[in-house]
Amino acid sequence: MFLADKGYDGNFLREELLTHGIRPVIPPKANRKNPPACDFRAYKNRNHIERMFNRLKQFRRVATRYDKTQKSFSAFLALAAAKIWLPYFVNRT
Repeated sequence: MFLADKGYDGNFLREELLTHGIRPVIPPKANRKNPPACDFRAYKNRNHIERMFNRLKQFRRVATRYDKTQKSFSAFLALAAAKIWLPYFVNRT
């Protein structure tokens, strides 16, 4: 599934994604004559993804990519994601 905003709405991109077996979830632009169908229930999840990337970029080490190797960058990215997600799983009572 490929979630994108209206800026990515175009026949070429949609066809290219479909040839690779990826389902495009892109709302149509207002000026399209024949707007393709869009799964707006799945599109709502795009907001969660955008907010997660925003929270990850608040970590200076992730935003500027201080780590030289992919392995250490991925490890810190996992730590940052755990720090963000952990409060949602901990019982606060």
